[in-house]
Formats: sequence, C-alpha cells, structure tokens
Amino acid sequence: MHRLYGAVRVERLSPPVASRLFMYATASLYSGLAASTPGLPSLEGHLNGLPSLPKGESGQRYDPTVTAVTAERVILDSLFREGLPTTRASLAQLGDSILAARAALGIKDEVRARSEDLGRRTALALLAWSHADGFDSTRGRKFVIPTGHGLWINDAPVDSYSPQTLSAATQLIVPNNPTNAMAPGSASDRGLILDRQKRPGISTLPAANMAGVTEPFWGNNRLFVMKQWDECPAPPPPAYSEQPGTPLYEEARHVYETREKLTPEQRATALYWADNGGESGTPVGHWLSIASQMVAERKLKAEEAAWLMTLTSASMADAFIATWGYKFKFNVIRPRSFIRATMDPEWEPAIPTPPFPEYFSGHSTVSAAAAATLTGILGSGPFDDSTSLSIGHPVRRFASFSAAADEAGLSRIYGGIHYPMSNTAGAELGRCIAARLLDRFDGGRLR
Repeated sequence: MHRLYGAVRVERLSPPVASRLFMYATASLYSGLAASTPGLPSLEGHLNGLPSLPKGESGQRYDPTVTAVTAERVILDSLFREGLPTTRASLAQLGDSILAARAALGIKDEVRARSEDLGRRTALALLAWSHADGFDSTRGRKFVIPTGHGLWINDAPVDSYSPQTLSAATQLIVPNNPTNAMAPGSASDRGLILDRQKRPGISTLPAANMAGVTEPFWGNNRLFVMKQWDECPAPPPPAYSEQPGTPLYEEARHVYETREKLTPEQRATALYWADNGGESGTPVGHWLSIASQMVAERKLKAEEAAWLMTLTSASMADAFIATWGYKFKFNVIRPRSFIRATMDPEWEPAIPTPPFPEYFSGHSTVSAAAAATLTGILGSGPFDDSTSLSIGHPVRRFASFSAAADEAGLSRIYGGIHYPMSNTAGAELGRCIAARLLDRFDGGRLR
C-alpha cells in the first residue's frame, strides 16, 4: 500500500482513477490469499459482476504469499502498463523481492510454480472483470460542459497549473497543457525528475488536469457493492441565487468569512487533508495509508490486512462513483466562482479549486465511507496518522476514525473549495455507503 501510494503520487493520478486502481489492487491481493488458503471466504457474491475465481486443488500445497503477490503483480502490470518506467520498475522490484524472500525460506520449486500459476489465473479473471466496469469505454469520450447561469465552470487560475519547464532560474506554465505532456525531443533528465512528465496519449493513467474536467462519466461506472450510484438518496442543492439571505448565498458567505478569518490551525488542517490529485496519493491513498498503519498497530494477520484494505477500498471506490454521479447531475458552482461574482472579484481560496462540480464534497464522502468501514471492522479508538510526514506535516492524533473524517470534511471549508452543505451531505452519503457495504459483507467480519 505504501508503494502504491507513491506510484499514484508520481503518476499524478486524479482521485477517481486512483480509487479504481487501489480497488483492483487490493481485491487481487486478497483473492490470491483466498485462492490458496482453505476457509477464507471469496469475494464472489459480494462484489458486483465478479466471476467465479480459481481455487487451489484439494490436497495440493500452495504458498499463499506467492499466490497473492503473483496475482497483484499481474494486476499491477496491467493497470500500470502506461505508467512511467520508474513506476513499473519500483513495483516489479517490490514483487521480486517478496518472492525471493519466500524462496529463501526453502519453499519447494513445485509449490512455488503451482502457487504462481494459481495467482496468474486469479489475476486474469479479475482483469477480465475490470474491463467490463465501464472505465475503458469512457477513455477519450468527448464531454461538453453544460452552460447556463449559475452552473459550474472551471475558472482555475493559471498559477494552480503544473509547471511545464523548470530550471534554477525560471518556471514556465502553459495553461493549455498543464499535465506536462512529454513531447519527443524536449524531455530532459531534470524535467523528468522534477515535473514527472508523461508522454501524450495516455488514457488509463491520465495525469490530473487542472485546466480540464476530471472524469465526467465516472458516475456511469459499475459500482463494486452498491446496486446503483444513487442508492443512498441525497438532498438536492438549493436553487442558484445571488440574493443575500438565500440559502446558496449564505453558504458562500460562510466560506468567504471563514477564509477571511482563517486561523493558522485551520490553514494547517486544510493543507494536511488537501491530498490533491497530481501532488499526493489522493484521499484514497491517505485513508489506505491509515489502514496500513493499523495493520501493525492492531497486529493483523496477512488475510485480515488484505480484507481490511479490500473493503476499505470498495467503500471509497463506490463513494467516488456515487459522488461523481451527483456532482455532474447537479453541476453546482464552486465557492470561488460564486464569491468572485457576488462578493469579492479578487477572492481566492486557501487551496486550489479542483476541476469538477462542487456538490457533494468528495473528501467528505470518501472520508466518511472509509472511517465507517474501518470502524466497522476494527472498532473505534484513538490513533496516530503519519501519512504526510514525507511532505512536511507532523503526525496527527485523532480520537477515532470518525473524528479524522470529520476533520477531513471541515478542511474543505477551511480551504475555501466547498460549502458547508456539501460537507454535511457528503458525510451522510459516505456513512450510508459504508453501512450498505458492511451489511453485504456480513458486518465486515472475515470469517
């Protein structure tokens, strides 16, 4: 999970794309263990459309670690087929080192070969399943942004774009090409290291594009657990109005006044939970990092850890599909656009406004779903989160998973990119999604 967090960050993936990647990666890891471990329940019957997965032959010996690592290696080789060479090499090195460690323990060649074959067959079944989820059909599909008074527009300022070229003296930003497409003949070692440029035409691992629209068709993808994206009902947003005293105007006023009086602690909270696509492992990576920390803290066994990661990933993946369904259904204008049009033409939020509609808050939904899933499986209690040490944030201590999710939701208001209503409605949606998932997974119990 830590290596995948880094891969998502280096590839500069958007949060929805990252959620799908994490889900298939964790499902392959758990399914590899389940295929070779008698008594472990299969994910079949729990995840929508999942076909029958291979099982080890009765009476034959398998090494569950080899099976699981092989299954995930095959999945990641496919998911990262358009990835940077350094990403693929990093993941390959990790897989090879684990398999080498197993071989050093004296596992017989025939057991290893049998386990690898089972892992490959498991992964191929999961890959076939992944290609039917709707993602492939939306690659390159044209999207026309709805226009009209009060609807969402992407008016992100140029300084929120990624740099195109970087040197000791200059940093050039090109608004119509913010994803740093790597043109033949123009790449340099320094540019590759600092800007993580990617070649043009990448569809399965597109870099987050602040100048574009992030995955407008995501709500049409197949859900993993829920039956339909609006299975958890949500209130519609208030009507657009620029009149003081009306609901939307007062929501925007709250954001404006919060930004004007932002305390150092609130600013630190906004930055801590920013988890921006293209700069981090995204919110999904952050919550799976928290789950990873619980593996050691709670002394989980391998199958318990993989189960935890898979269910947490599933709740967040469905949360992104549901949230994106509502976002592009309502197309609510962002606080930055509304406030600049009605209150202060030069107003800026504390963190960059992402390139998709406002209602609901994705952070609030995904965080609430992850927190409720983790609580359902592990129970409550205080914990320390060290996810962001590498980017300069100190360890933060939370009273519970839900307390962390509440702070993540509030951080979007502090950051000036969401209205309070979007935080509240998103948190309710996330908790509903987690409740549906836990119900369909027998309360989250492994056995």
